[in-house]
Amino acid sequence: MRKFATELRGKTVMTNDGQILGMIENFIVDTRSGKVVDVLVTPAQELETRLFKTDAQGRLILPFQGMQAIKDVVVVNV
Repeated sequence: MRKFATELRGKTVMTNDGQILGMIENFIVDTRSGKVVDVLVTPAQELETRLFKTDAQGRLILPFQGMQAIKDVVVVNV
């Protein structure tokens, strides 16, 4: 299923076991191929961010590959 990035921005991201990671803020795109490589996620308040790769603003950097949009949430395998 294809989705536009604007449809995914603001969606809740959770692991496949139900842990809420945060909300999608932005995307990192490979400028050569035009493919989305990573997703920037504003972390949930109760999330231990030191367990994840983060950027300078403290957003989680999650791989786009393996993400699935399911209704109102995006599920990621981490």
